[in-house]
Amino acid sequence: MSTDQPAGDGEKRAAEPTGVDLARVALRAAKEQARARGDAARQKKQARRGGLRSGARADGRDPMALGAAINRLINERGWEAPAAVGGVMGRWPQIVGDDLAKHCVPERYDEDERVLSVLCDSTAWATQLRLLAPALVARLNEDLGHGTVRVIKVHGPSAPTRRYGPLRAPGSRGPGDTYG
Repeated sequence: MSTDQPAGDGEKRAAEPTGVDLARVALRAAKEQARARGDAARQKKQARRGGLRSGARADGRDPMALGAAINRLINERGWEAPAAVGGVMGRWPQIVGDDLAKHCVPERYDEDERVLSVLCDSTAWATQLRLLAPALVARLNEDLGHGTVRVIKVHGPSAPTRRYGPLRAPGSRGPGDTYG
C-alpha cells in the first residue's frame, strides 16, 4: 500500500551523493581543513610565547550556547537532512493542514531510500493521502531542499489478527471451507 513515484528508470540506485550533496561535502571538508591549519598555526604561535594562555578573546575552549553546539554537531556529522525531516515531523499540521494531520501521522524517514512513511487511521484517509502524495512531496522538497523526499509510503490501519478457537479443525482456511 504505497504511493511510489518512479525515481527515473526504475532501478535502485546506490545512495551516493550527487550534485549539491557533493558540493556540500567538499565545502565541509575544505572548511575543516582550513580550520585545522589555522588551529595548528595558532597553537604553534602560542607554544613560542610560552604555552596556552587564556585571554580576552574567544577561542575554542570557551563555552558555547547549546543551540550553537547542536548546530555545529549537525553540520560536522552531516545530519542536515535527517534534522530537517525531524523538524517537518514536528510541524506536520502546518505543512499538510489540520484535517489531514488529525488522521495521518508521519512514522519514520529512511534517509538512504529518501522515503517518508505515514500512518493513517482509516483506509479513506490513506486513499486521500495517496492522491495528495505528489503535491505533498513537492511541498516537502520545497521546504527541505530538492530530492530530500522522493516517495511517501502510506500505511493504512492494520487488520485485527485472526483468532484461532478451540474448535478449529487443523489445516482449515476459515469458515468458508466447511461449505460445499
